[in-house]
Amino acid sequence: MPADVVVVLDCGATNVRAIAVDTAGKVVAKSSTPNATQSTFEDPSWHIWSLDEILGKFAQCCTGIASDLAASQRRIIGLTVTTFGVDGALVDAEGNLLYPIISWKCPRTIGVMNGIRRYFDPAELQRITGVGHFSFNTIYKLIWLKENRPDLVDKAAHWLFISSLINYRLTGVLSTDRTMAGTSQLFDLAKNRFSEEILTRIGIPVSLFPPLVNPGEVIGSLQEEAAQRLCLPTGLPVCSAGHDTQFAQFGSGAAMNQPVLSSGTWEILMARTAQVDTVSLSNFRESTCELDSAAGFYNPGLQWLASGVVEWVKDTCWKGVSSGEVYDQMITEAASIPSGCDGVTMVPDLLMGPGGVGGGAFNGLSIASSRGHLYRAALEALSLKLVNQLHELERICGFKADQLILVGGGSKNRLWNQIKADALQIPVRVVAENEITVLGAALYVFFGLGTYKSADEARAAVHYHYQVFEPRRL
Repeated sequence: MPADVVVVLDCGATNVRAIAVDTAGKVVAKSSTPNATQSTFEDPSWHIWSLDEILGKFAQCCTGIASDLAASQRRIIGLTVTTFGVDGALVDAEGNLLYPIISWKCPRTIGVMNGIRRYFDPAELQRITGVGHFSFNTIYKLIWLKENRPDLVDKAAHWLFISSLINYRLTGVLSTDRTMAGTSQLFDLAKNRFSEEILTRIGIPVSLFPPLVNPGEVIGSLQEEAAQRLCLPTGLPVCSAGHDTQFAQFGSGAAMNQPVLSSGTWEILMARTAQVDTVSLSNFRESTCELDSAAGFYNPGLQWLASGVVEWVKDTCWKGVSSGEVYDQMITEAASIPSGCDGVTMVPDLLMGPGGVGGGAFNGLSIASSRGHLYRAALEALSLKLVNQLHELERICGFKADQLILVGGGSKNRLWNQIKADALQIPVRVVAENEITVLGAALYVFFGLGTYKSADEARAAVHYHYQVFEPRRL
């Protein structure tokens, strides 16, 4: 008999996708379409997400996989949603948006973060929540709304994270995905609930947040109107998932205390742990801690700009080269440069801090330096950054890594993978499966619907394949 499948609606910053996964963790149908923020009428530099546009793209993608699923006679047994963290919106009692979804890309909250001492000591904020100080955190969006649109905060019945906004449109049920709550800088890790202390300080009622739901938990049933739009069965169970990072870690096959690097525009180095010292964590720059997909566990980690640096080098040095050829050219030219880059080094901190503090730089350039030198210098600098961050994570979590699992778009770069292994002097294991975020979410749905007794049992049914990059003695 054809295997049962679950459909994962994945809303990323770059693409919106609908992907069907079977009980063995295999992707059996997939459709994708580009995603992008919109500018606002208030300020063209501000970024928002259109919920209606995202839902329309999900409908387009679900239509795209419908024929494949019908042809293979797959039985769809569940549906879930994964997306980026922190973003959400205020809604009224009927679930209607009171203000657009402020994107994590929007710069309007930078000033709020820089002035957070008016409300709370930053170190204490991280001690309670675990989450590091990033201007896109939910807390800064809510403060911005409180300071600039207090009328809407007073009118609001709920705050819904973006995954819960989508789930509400699917089911009519108000909920809060637990993994999304863990990204907000509003959640008390020790008390396992939203922090009344933090919310009181910023003037936001804790009642604004609907009940928490755990990964795999059934939120409700797919309503008829949404089902028709998505070409999916009415009444289909809709299960909780939430923040993509947590499901990527679980989907990667990582065990406890095993570091996982999600390499993309940002690199996020995390581990799954049973406990975390948030006091020590706050001493590390770019540190954070989120709730693991499994209740009672945590994901301490560090993040920094990575492929964003690579893209800057590409856009600066390889202008005019077609998108189908540019990365191969870059890798070929950089691979011809010896390790150490003939003395050319890079400071990859391209994000300027408050007052213009920071910034990147190249050193050791000569008239013989080529663009291949610049690209390899960037890869080596980012790999050295990884070495330093892994050492910090080992100190935070109290373990010693013997390997690194690598996932995400950056893991497709063989040259960069080898440079990372050489810098770390431990094996780098690249997950062969491309859709590990979706896989991780699907496994929780299979558990939640009773196909497996636990999420770990569901994961044990998956046959993982890794490409291993062994370190070379340099």
